[in-house]
Amino acid sequence: MTEAEERKPARVVVADDQTVVREGIVMLLGLLPGIEVVGAAGDGDEAVQLVAELAPDVVLMDLRMPRCDGVEATRRIRAEHPGTQVVVLTTYADDESLFPALRAGARGYLTKDAGGDEIVRAVESVLSGDAGLSPSVQRRLLERLSEPEPVAPVEAPDGLTARETEVLLLIAEGFSNQEIARKLHVSTATVKTHINNLFSKTGLKDRAQAVRYAFGKGLVRPPAG
Repeated sequence: MTEAEERKPARVVVADDQTVVREGIVMLLGLLPGIEVVGAAGDGDEAVQLVAELAPDVVLMDLRMPRCDGVEATRRIRAEHPGTQVVVLTTYADDESLFPALRAGARGYLTKDAGGDEIVRAVESVLSGDAGLSPSVQRRLLERLSEPEPVAPVEAPDGLTARETEVLLLIAEGFSNQEIARKLHVSTATVKTHINNLFSKTGLKDRAQAVRYAFGKGLVRPPAG
C-alpha cells in the first residue's frame, strides 16, 4: 500500500434511529481526521441498504433501532458485505447488548460517551484487523473470561433456557433482583423478564414457590446437617 493510500480517509456510514443523535455524530465525525461520512441511516434495514449501495469501510452502528435492530443489521452486513466492518456505538454496555453484537460480527464496541479520538482509534483498529473496543468493554470481556462457567443441569426442566435456570438458581440462593443483575452483568429489567418467563413456563407465582421448585427438581441441594 502506498503512502497516499494509507492516508485515504475511512469511508463511514452512521446508523442511529434518533435524528438529533445521528446528526450530532455525523457532525462530530466531519471534524475528525481520517474519516469521511458517506451516508447516514435511521434503522438497520436502511444501514444494510446503504452498505450495499456505498460499500463503506465501516458502519458506526446503534443497537436499539426499529424495524431491524443493530445486531441483526450487523449480522446481515457481515454476511453479505464482508469488506465492511462494524463498530457498535451505543448507550448500552450490558452483557445482553455486548455479546450478541460481537457474536453477530461487530469488531468494535463503543459507548456514546466516547470521545472523537476514541472513535478514530476504533475505526483505525478494525480496518487494520484489530478489535476496536472501549476500555470498559475490554475490562468486561476479561472479567467474563475469568468467570467460572455457571453450572446448569444437563436438561433444564419445563423448557427453561440456561439463563432462566441460572436466574432460578440465584433466586433459590436468596439473591434479590438487583443482586442477580450485578452477578449476571445485566439490567434489573432483564432479570425481571427472565423471572416472568420462568414463572410462566413453570406455573410459579412467587419467589417462595420458585425456591421450593428448585429444590424439588434437584437443582439445589438442601444444606447438610
